[in-house]
Amino acid sequence: MLQAFVSPDRIRSLFTEAMSQMYRAEVPQYGMLIELVADVNAGCLENDPDLRDRLARAGELERIDVERHGAIRLGTADELFTIRRLFAVMGMQPVGYYDLSVAGVPVHSTSFRPIDEAALNVNPFRVFTSLLRLELIEDEGLRGEAEAILAKRRIYTPRAVALIERHEQNGGLTEAEATEFVAEALETFRWHGEATVSAETYKRLHDAHRLIADVVSFKGPHINHLTPRTLDIDAVQARMPERGITPKAVIEGPPRRHCDILLRQTSFKALEETIAFSGDDGAIQGTHTARFGEIEQRGVALTAKGRMLYDQLLASVRGEVQVGAGGAKAGAYDDELAARFKALPDSWDELRRADLAFFRYSATPAGIAAAVGSMLPSDPEALIAKGYLAFTPIVYEDFLPVSAAGIFQSNLGTDQQQNYATRSNRDAFEAALGATVQDELALYAERQAASLDWALEALGLAGLPLKTVA
Repeated sequence: MLQAFVSPDRIRSLFTEAMSQMYRAEVPQYGMLIELVADVNAGCLENDPDLRDRLARAGELERIDVERHGAIRLGTADELFTIRRLFAVMGMQPVGYYDLSVAGVPVHSTSFRPIDEAALNVNPFRVFTSLLRLELIEDEGLRGEAEAILAKRRIYTPRAVALIERHEQNGGLTEAEATEFVAEALETFRWHGEATVSAETYKRLHDAHRLIADVVSFKGPHINHLTPRTLDIDAVQARMPERGITPKAVIEGPPRRHCDILLRQTSFKALEETIAFSGDDGAIQGTHTARFGEIEQRGVALTAKGRMLYDQLLASVRGEVQVGAGGAKAGAYDDELAARFKALPDSWDELRRADLAFFRYSATPAGIAAAVGSMLPSDPEALIAKGYLAFTPIVYEDFLPVSAAGIFQSNLGTDQQQNYATRSNRDAFEAALGATVQDELALYAERQAASLDWALEALGLAGLPLKTVA
């Protein structure tokens, strides 16, 4: 008798809910943030019926309240290799390579996420996963000490590893196994209030970089934030202080626009938490800053051409105005950001016509009706103009390295923006991962091309050579 396996999408949804419940219990302020985001989202939907309709058509309404991503930081190649296998059980694959050394953070990262449209529609949860780059620790002695500390720890339970192996061998997990897997996997992401190092060692790691201390000093890589989706990030940012929540000084990413692009993120300041350091004479009390709450607002995915323009505009702003320690010049930065980004079109049709963004195409009821017994125009613009071919933005499902680094910096103690030379090492990252990371732009291009093929087939125009964006 064949065993009935649970779908990876179902396992991912179970894991997302379990992670959310755990984090709300561990970080009560995060629960307050969730409530604020829900209030803002409800107001947006009530005041903007067009937005509600668009989200309903896209199947997004049911998933508004589902956390969109979390983040962890790993210390060794072995930890990264195993996390890839763990996330594979949940239907999540590594997409994109992010070099955060460009902003002075000694990690490089990928995003584990579902990649096909159906899986994203069920549950879009992803985990931004960073690997500490020990080679960027300048002090050779400290680097060796950090390596030795990390080599001793085991961040996965034996049962979690056994269930990963069972999934790989059998091709899936049963309902009972899936439930057990979620509970065991959750242990990797749980907070531990006891450090595995002495207070003196922690200080030396901390002085090298706060993030190094966070990665090296604990039993596991505790989830450092979860992120709900908001429909109006500016409103959430403005209302956080009403709930006793201190936001970071600036929203990372592009400015507020009519047509949202890529990803905007903000967060509340990381908590200063009491921890116990190991010592010969018993535990010594101290504090550590690591965990926070984040909010995201997602827009359309940009093409290579669109990303190049975005990166140029952002770099020009940061070259002109940088936010200082404590949020100095935050207002000037926001003003300059808004001014510079006027160079990027702010209408869906202009973005599409200029090959700056990805869109999902669909045949309209009017187009399907018109196709019966008549020849439709072979020009895509004519099809769109007559209302036979519709387009909707493809949501950006990935991350922005400068924005991620900005969130890291803010929650490691400062809102100060810094620019550094890149020290990318994708080959080393993929060697540790045991896989090649997928190209996010290629995934969006495939989704766009597939939607166009389906739309043309529905209009009786299959095989029509239409120009599509790169």
